[in-house]
Amino acid sequence: MANNWDEIRNQAVTWAHEAGDVIRESFEKELTIETKSNADDLVTNMDREVEEYLINKIKESYPEHQILGEEGIGEEVTSLEGTVWIIDPIDGTMNFVHQQTNFAISIGVYHEGVGMVGVIYNVIYDEMFHAVKGKGAFLNDVKLPELEGVPIEKSIIAINATWITRNERIDPARLVPVVDRCRGTRSYGSAAIELAFVASGRLDAYITMRLSPWDFAAGKVLIEEVGGRVTNLDGDPLDMLGRNSIFAGKAGLHQQILEEYLSDD
Repeated sequence: MANNWDEIRNQAVTWAHEAGDVIRESFEKELTIETKSNADDLVTNMDREVEEYLINKIKESYPEHQILGEEGIGEEVTSLEGTVWIIDPIDGTMNFVHQQTNFAISIGVYHEGVGMVGVIYNVIYDEMFHAVKGKGAFLNDVKLPELEGVPIEKSIIAINATWITRNERIDPARLVPVVDRCRGTRSYGSAAIELAFVASGRLDAYITMRLSPWDFAAGKVLIEEVGGRVTNLDGDPLDMLGRNSIFAGKAGLHQQILEEYLSDD
C-alpha cells in the first residue's frame, strides 16, 4: 500500500507535540541522568520515555515500517529499503539537562533511501518545522521561502569551537579561515535546531564533524525543500545509516566554502 506522506507528516507533527507536552511536564520531576560513551554523552529517562512513546505510536499506525532510534529501543536497521523512521527523542540532551532549552524532537521518514518527511520540534519555543518532499518546508503554519544567496562575508555560520581548536577529527587550520571571513558564528548545541535554523534562514550554514542519522535525517529534508544543500565536508552524499561530517547551507555559499576552503584540489 502506498504511503500518504501528508498524513504521515501530520501524524509525526501531532506525536511530536504530544511528546513535547510530556517533556515540559517532566521539568517538575527529578531526572535520571546517565552517561553513554563518555562524560559528555548524556541520556536521561526522558530520552528513553519519549523514544518509547514515539515508537509505540509509529508501530501502532505503521507496523510494516522500520524504526531507527538513538536510544536503541527500535529495531536493528541495516538497510533503508522500504520505509524507515529515523528519530531522536531529545536532540541536545546536554542542553535539556543543564538549561532546559535549545533541544528538539527530530523525526525523519525515508522511503527507499529518499527523505520524504522531516519534522523538528523546538519544544520550549513551540516551533514546529516540518516538510514533505516536493511540497516545501514550513515553520508552524507559515511556508518557508526559498533560501537566498549570501556571500561568506555576510554569513552567519553555526560551528562549535571544538572544530577550530586542536581535535582528533579535522585540522582546525581548514576551518579557521572560514570563521575569520564570515560575519559571525553561533553554536546552539543541538544539530536538529541548527539544521532547522539553516532551513528557516536564521543561519546560513552549519558545519560539524560527527553526527549520526537521527541527528540529521529530518533537517536534511527541511533544508533541501528550501533549496539548500546537505553533504559531508568533502561535498559527498551522506551515509544515512552511519556517522558523517555535516556541511549544510545555502547552495551558493555551500559551493563557495567547499571550493575555497574544504576541497583538497
